[in-house]
Amino acid sequence: MDKAQGLIFDCDGVMFDSRLANLAYYNLILDHFDEPVVCVDQPQRAHLCHTGTSPQVFVGLLGAERLAAALDYAQTVDYDQFIPQLVPEPGLIDILDRFSGQLPLAIATNRGSSMVKILDHFHLAEFFNEVVTHQDVVRPKPYPDMILEVARRLQISAEHLTFVGDSELDQAAADKAGCRFVSYQWDGGIRIDHHRQLVGVVRT
Repeated sequence: MDKAQGLIFDCDGVMFDSRLANLAYYNLILDHFDEPVVCVDQPQRAHLCHTGTSPQVFVGLLGAERLAAALDYAQTVDYDQFIPQLVPEPGLIDILDRFSGQLPLAIATNRGSSMVKILDHFHLAEFFNEVVTHQDVVRPKPYPDMILEVARRLQISAEHLTFVGDSELDQAAADKAGCRFVSYQWDGGIRIDHHRQLVGVVRT
């Protein structure tokens, strides 16, 4: 792999194991609408909660006809209560510390406003030059808009950036943006299973 000029991270499943936190959040909302909660042994529904934007999740779990009501109720739910359930992936802080002085770091995530709160809670904001969420672009992943927005902000061509993701949405976004893709604990693209392996994959 050629020398990287910038490194982009997805949040859920790459920076953090957020499965329990996300299920707790969406299950609270499902319970409000008297709908069955999502369990970890329901892979398709749980995967949607793990990778989609809130509108995508609400449409998938509640139907398009209740999207507006779900979004309205979600505005009353304080996500801060779920942040302590997030678990940083092993080696994340070490690799951020290693790369932060060598090349620009960014985040491209289908999360919304909770991303800033998460970075503040775990004292990680100082590592990142740019943070792009689905609220900053017209289209979320799998569209390339977030990666292209990171490239625009960093003033680096997308082809010289490397995106670390963990799902088909991430890989599709990277491919459409013309960005290099590294898959974290997932069998798409160049796979790594621990953040320390980025040292051997991303040349600086």
